[in-house]
Amino acid sequence: MSDVISTSGLVKRYGRVHALDGLDLRVDAGEVHGFLGPNGAGKSTTIRVLLGLARATAGEVSVFGQDPWRDAVPLHRRIAAVPGDVSIWPNLTGGEAIDVLSRLRGVSKHDPDYRDRRQRLIEAFQFDPRTRGRAYSKGNRQKVALIAAFAVPAELYILDEPTSGLDPLMEVVFRQEVARVREAGATVLLSSHILSEVELLCDRVSIVRSGRIADSGTLAELRHLTRTAVSFQATGAAAAEGIPGAHEVAFAEGRARFTIDSDRVAEVLPELARRAVTGLRIEPPSLEELFLRHYGDDIGRPSPATPGVSESASSPASS
Repeated sequence: MSDVISTSGLVKRYGRVHALDGLDLRVDAGEVHGFLGPNGAGKSTTIRVLLGLARATAGEVSVFGQDPWRDAVPLHRRIAAVPGDVSIWPNLTGGEAIDVLSRLRGVSKHDPDYRDRRQRLIEAFQFDPRTRGRAYSKGNRQKVALIAAFAVPAELYILDEPTSGLDPLMEVVFRQEVARVREAGATVLLSSHILSEVELLCDRVSIVRSGRIADSGTLAELRHLTRTAVSFQATGAAAAEGIPGAHEVAFAEGRARFTIDSDRVAEVLPELARRAVTGLRIEPPSLEELFLRHYGDDIGRPSPATPGVSESASSPASS
């Protein structure tokens, strides 16, 4: 597969603040790629560079083999983008805003295919297109950007915290739309801190920390970095003692529990069978655990702010 997005040693400075400090990112064609990190890690700065909204200080960056700063106009014909904090024109209705954004991507509001897609999305997202922008909640402003993005087919979708402000039902609709465009052959870069969302949608994940990629791979590849939880019915913690490779042996609520390195789970199964355990549960580590592995030391520590720069790549409902 060819790289749709590629950065090498990407650096972005704002004065003395290093928003990006040598970031290496690769997104393959046709994949949904999760881009994870806390506020201030550099996710939205990376997206601004990829969209040609900010110029890299140093390093290399390409989207479809082109420079996003120099070739922004032709690239934006192939890209749909949704920011995490959407602003829309206060005097336009939601439907008018969707049509304006779609026209910017070269599609007429009179195009019958566009109108069919637009109507389907309006119904799916339970959106009222007749209300003026000034009256919309954050969630409804987000729907404007999402409907505009999905109503016009694109080769690449760059989504920065796209479900911010949506209720759980609308998050399900969003996931369905991502699956649909992926099946159509599009590539998706999904920046999020909602770990369950990334687990459900993404083929590969990159974890960014302090402006660099801390780790990257499929979920299966990354899960070997942390431990799997194992539990079974027992009368005390002694039931799990002596199991090779077991860590953090404990007993609670009638179950013996321990953790084991994820790449050693198969090795422990014969021992559990020999002990004739019942009610066995094996719980692979979640993406949240992987995330905390990289950021656990930073919990409770304020993120460094970049002067004059918002971590959300906000714009008037970008598409």
